Amino acid sequence: MNFNNIIGNEDLKHLFNNSISSNNRVHSYMFVGPDGIGKSIFAKDFAEKLLCLSDNKACGTCSSCIKFESGNHPDFVVLDSEDGKNIKIGQVRQMQEQIAEKPIVSDNKVFIINNSDLMTVEAQNCLLKTLEEPPSYAVIILTLSNENKLLNTIKSRCTKITFKGLTNSELTNYAKLHNIETTAELLEASNGSISKLIQLKENIEAYKSLDTIINKLSSGDIIDVWNNAEILYKSKDTINNLLDYFNVIFFNKLRKTNEIKYINSIKIVELTKNRLSANANYDMCIDNLLLKIWEEFNENNNRS
Repeated sequence: MNFNNIIGNEDLKHLFNNSISSNNRVHSYMFVGPDGIGKSIFAKDFAEKLLCLSDNKACGTCSSCIKFESGNHPDFVVLDSEDGKNIKIGQVRQMQEQIAEKPIVSDNKVFIINNSDLMTVEAQNCLLKTLEEPPSYAVIILTLSNENKLLNTIKSRCTKITFKGLTNSELTNYAKLHNIETTAELLEASNGSISKLIQLKENIEAYKSLDTIINKLSSGDIIDVWNNAEILYKSKDTINNLLDYFNVIFFNKLRKTNEIKYINSIKIVELTKNRLSANANYDMCIDNLLLKIWEEFNENNNRS
């Protein structure tokens, strides 16, 4: 498989295909990039190539490829968070026991730690021992979106590969292929991520409600705005996505009009995100967000 399942990042496909053909690989990689752009799929395709027994890597017919595609390859291990919040030291220790065992089918053993920025500090320190002296047959791939959560000692022992978000053109092609209707705002809010585009599309009614709120900022009083903002008050788990969508709209309007109210509104949204991340009272944050933006639209809209 020549990374055919992945859209975009053509330079990385070329780089890793060359790496495979020249048998030039390292023991530990760090795949860094936005969520939902295919890092884990890329890592899995790379693993299949590394494990393939044929010169035609990822041939699909050798015993290794057959076991890999059936999800039953003894030399391939994927580590995920069990609770969606952390990857714990016990999981890393179990992986280390598996690393210590020599390959059964292939010449290599490949271990992928998805969302490795969820590893606890204890888990990272435990992994560090393996990264310092990995077995010759082992390849460890960390996929993550926030490298700031990894210890510097971990990062220094991994080859960093940076994945870029998809372009709007690539997202549009994907959407057409899968019969997904999009708008310019949805594409911008997706931030180059297919999974985020799908998530946005699945919640399209929520985003239409945001359009209604923005339309009322200039025409209604603040009570009317609050009364039509139920979607914000009941979307605590996805509020950052909704606020990002606000800023996409404000930024697009700013490019067309160059009005300062849109600059200030973007700042208000970002300040709200910071307050929410600091666990400020949720409803009060939304109240204040709408009031401050409404003031920009109704009291300061003559400034330029």
